[in-house]
Amino acid sequence: MSIAVYPGSFDPITLGHLNIIRRTAAVFNEVYVCVMINSDKEPLFSRDERVEFIERTVVRYKNVKVESSDELLVEYMKKRHAKVIVKGLRAVSDFDREFQIALINRKLGPGIETLFMPSSEKYTYISSSAVKEMTRFGADISTFVPHEIINDVIAKVESEGLMFK
Repeated sequence: MSIAVYPGSFDPITLGHLNIIRRTAAVFNEVYVCVMINSDKEPLFSRDERVEFIERTVVRYKNVKVESSDELLVEYMKKRHAKVIVKGLRAVSDFDREFQIALINRKLGPGIETLFMPSSEKYTYISSSAVKEMTRFGADISTFVPHEIINDVIAKVESEGLMFK
């Protein structure tokens, strides 16, 4: 059985993320979408909120499971018997950082490979950071995040007092 892990901070999940999940689910028997800690970022949404958002948006994919982890990715993968990390790439700048991480993961977990999946062209400019910024200014985010979570994103930004309008 082929098992892949799609790790990320998903703060919040975007249509670009969902596109990578859909395409990964078509290739692998089992896909774990894993909400991970990114020490370079301060998340707006709690880990439980992010997991719940993803679960709502991937319910139609029967081979996708959503979890979170605070351990090293390779340790998480070993417990799931996964051999492939899927990373979505929007631009060459994503590749530079992800390539370095892939080499580290291969060193830490021999036999674990990273599959770089280019984003669909219509999602190359979407990022969670951009979604949060647009929401702060009251922009329409309906073409950037799954419809299942639009109201949650807006409500969180408003409740945190982050709206600029």
